[in-house]
Amino acid sequence: MATEATTFTVDGPNGPREMRISSPSRVVWPELGFTKLDLARYIADVGGAFIAANGDRPVALQRFSDTVDGEQFFSKNPPKGAPDFIRSVKVIYPSARSHPQLVLDEPAAAVWAVQMNTVVFHPWPSRAENTDNPDQLRIDLDPQPGTDFDDTIPAALELKEVLAEVGLKAFLKTSGNRGLHVYAPIEPLREFLDVRHAVIAAARELERRMPDKVTTAWWKEERGERVFVDFNQANRDRTIAGAYSPRPLPHAPVSCPITWDELGNTNPRNFTVLSVPERLKTVGDPWADMNAEPGNIDTLLQWWERDLADGLGEMPFPPDYPKMPGEPPRVQPSRARKDR
Repeated sequence: MATEATTFTVDGPNGPREMRISSPSRVVWPELGFTKLDLARYIADVGGAFIAANGDRPVALQRFSDTVDGEQFFSKNPPKGAPDFIRSVKVIYPSARSHPQLVLDEPAAAVWAVQMNTVVFHPWPSRAENTDNPDQLRIDLDPQPGTDFDDTIPAALELKEVLAEVGLKAFLKTSGNRGLHVYAPIEPLREFLDVRHAVIAAARELERRMPDKVTTAWWKEERGERVFVDFNQANRDRTIAGAYSPRPLPHAPVSCPITWDELGNTNPRNFTVLSVPERLKTVGDPWADMNAEPGNIDTLLQWWERDLADGLGEMPFPPDYPKMPGEPPRVQPSRARKDR
């Protein structure tokens, strides 16, 4: 029996490509009736800005077998059957294993990923030609229970000032959920551990300035009703949803770049797969010049060394990481006290 399928044209730097979408009428977001073909067209519509933000980077794919309410899995190795215009690059994981990961160079490549049932795109903070040295410093402002998006706004504004003091220009996007992502372009001269330490230094400085509003506490029981500054997103093979990537929530939100002037009046629920293409046409891409003036993390690393001298050591790593030098015990504080 013939399988339902359709094709549509996707423009790109190498000319138009006819991209096939199987099961185009399969509903991905039931609340909106938004289909697989709708998602492919969304990616094509935002394709230029999407590739500018996420292209030329190793990318992990968050794929869904049916709707966003159903089974999902992460795909790090490139799916089989990729067109010949799609490439991959080998990356090294924390385990020291190396595997290829997909690299997106044009909108049609991202549309093909949608054909493979991708909903969320998770790009690395490093480029394909230099995967070990990030060219982005990323900080995730994550509201904890008892806080919400509005609580991230003053934290983001103060973080912008912290980064400006060390010579970094900050860019902003909604997470697509309740938080904010702050990015700063950097020269790709330092490896992941150095960038992680730079992020921790910035996070600690932000915490000093707003101790009642933000926290760097890794253990949830210690965070309270504050915004968590998630420093572990700076680690190798730790990624966050890319700019203009959809998120698997019922109203189909998008992780959307915004300007600092917009921040005070922003409702992240307004940025969806339905609204963002028109926003790009009318407002433009707030990240269009992100890579024009990359900075460096030298001053942040000086702050890291200062904090080490003051007794502030390494912070916990993600649980899937091997035990790292200088890392504190991986046991939540209440359990450690009980064991003692």
